[in-house]
Amino acid sequence: MSLPKIMLPRLLSLLLLLAGVLHADSRNWKSTNGESTFSGEFVSHDTKRVTIRRADGRVFTFDVAKLSEDDRNWLATKDSIVADNAEPAPDPNAVFDTLCFGDTRKEVEGKLKASKNVETLVDETFFGRFGLNGTFRTKQKIGGLYCELFFDWSEGGKMKEISLQTQPKDADTYDDLLRNNWTQLAELLTMLHGKPLQSAGYPQMGDLQNDLFLASHIWRLEGGGTAMLGTSMQVNQYMVVVRFTTEKINPVNTP
Repeated sequence: MSLPKIMLPRLLSLLLLLAGVLHADSRNWKSTNGESTFSGEFVSHDTKRVTIRRADGRVFTFDVAKLSEDDRNWLATKDSIVADNAEPAPDPNAVFDTLCFGDTRKEVEGKLKASKNVETLVDETFFGRFGLNGTFRTKQKIGGLYCELFFDWSEGGKMKEISLQTQPKDADTYDDLLRNNWTQLAELLTMLHGKPLQSAGYPQMGDLQNDLFLASHIWRLEGGGTAMLGTSMQVNQYMVVVRFTTEKINPVNTP
C-alpha cells in the first residue's frame, strides 16, 4: 500500500484532549475489534458514552459501542452515571472539540475562546490582524509536543478543514520526538474513530517532499468527511499533521 501525498493547504495543525473528571477503576480496555488496547481509569458513563482517564492524566469520552464486548459487559455492572463535574456530551457532528464542519469564522472563534482544551498566546484584539491560523494550540502536550490549529474555509466562509500540526522541528527529532507524537495521535484517533481505512507505518523522512503531506492513516468520520494522520516537511523542517476535511479521501492501494 502506498501513502497518499496531499498538497498542504497553507499551514497545518490539530488533535485532541477532552476535559477532565475524577473517579477511578483502572483496567485494560480494548476496541471492538480487539486491535487497540490501552490502560485507563473508569470515570463515568451513560447508556451511550463512557469517560476514561489515562495514566498520563488525559480524560476523554467516546461511544460505548467502540469498546469490546467484555468492556461493555463490565460497564453494565456499573451504575449509569455522569460525574458531577463532567462536561455535557459532545456534539456528535463535532470534528475537534466542539468545532463542526460548516461553522462560520465567528462561531469557530467563539468556540475556541470558550474551550477548556485549547489556549492562545495572542491577545484576542490581534485575531483580526493575524487570523485564526496558528493562533490557538492544545493546552496539553500530545506525545511531548503541543499541536497548533489551522483552518481552511469555503468561499462562503464556512469551515471545511481543520488541522493539528506540531511546530516545525529539525531533522534530528524526526525519529524520536515527532514519532512519539505521531504514535500517540494514532492511538487517540483509533479509539475515537475506530479501525482506520488505511494504517501504514511511520513515514520515512526520505520519502517526504517540501510542502507535501504524507498520510500514514486514514479514518472515515461518522458525520461525513475524513481524518488523516501523517508527517510533512517545510523548508527542511518536519512536523506531524492531522487533517480533518470534508473531502471523502480513499486509501490508495497498489498491486
